[in-house]
Amino acid sequence: MRLLFLAVLRPHTGNAVTAERVRVHLEAAGHVCILKDAFDFESPSEIANLITAEKCEAALGLHLYRAGRLLQGHRVPFGIIFGGTDLNEDVNQGEKNKVMGKVLEEARFAVAFTETMRETAHVQWVDPVFTREVKAKVQRAAGVRQMGEMAQEDLHAAMKSCFAVVNSSVSEGMSAAILEAMHLEVPVLARNIPGNAAVVKHEVTGLLFADPQEFVQLGKRLISDPALEKEIVANGKEYVRMHHSWRVERDTYQRLLRKLEGSLEG
Repeated sequence: MRLLFLAVLRPHTGNAVTAERVRVHLEAAGHVCILKDAFDFESPSEIANLITAEKCEAALGLHLYRAGRLLQGHRVPFGIIFGGTDLNEDVNQGEKNKVMGKVLEEARFAVAFTETMRETAHVQWVDPVFTREVKAKVQRAAGVRQMGEMAQEDLHAAMKSCFAVVNSSVSEGMSAAILEAMHLEVPVLARNIPGNAAVVKHEVTGLLFADPQEFVQLGKRLISDPALEKEIVANGKEYVRMHHSWRVERDTYQRLLRKLEGSLEG
């Protein structure tokens, strides 16, 4: 494959060393790697001309902003390698941050050299990359549909027609989807993580699973045990009424605001 590799190639810099190392890896795998300095180009149109002239089939960018912004909007797929300053410095500049987010929406993959870099990127933008991976898997899975955003009343109607609501998040604060399902009297199957377990008591207000195998096991159990379904639905509804009612939340915020008013008067 003929690959355009765009990087910052100023001599004796970390990015230049990394770019050369990656180029060697790519060429060792049999690809033709056309390595170019991102600073030699000012606009994506120049890159478009280069892609056409060199007959490139794909592209790779080292540095999410400096290289990535030049790779957007072309007919060839591209991936991104985080450079360092893109995550440490450029991320704090509003316009650059926005551009880098758009680049990631279009990139087929993104590479982080450390866990810290990956976490920083995840906090800022990486959901679009994950979303594309999910969409691709959904398209290959029989009987699975992915729904877009819905108005709340439509979403609630859809939830009420479902056998159960599943929360498979690996991290949660407090899941609104779980509370909505309980209020709508829909059984909840949730991954056993602290945020979910704080709301869902296993076999009381819902069912908690630790892995895919246990999820399947509990799903089958819920289908075959109407008494269990009835019990967790009733308990979930009561839990929301007691601990998460709109009226209690409203009263709590009003009480807290009165404290702020008291502080100002003092």
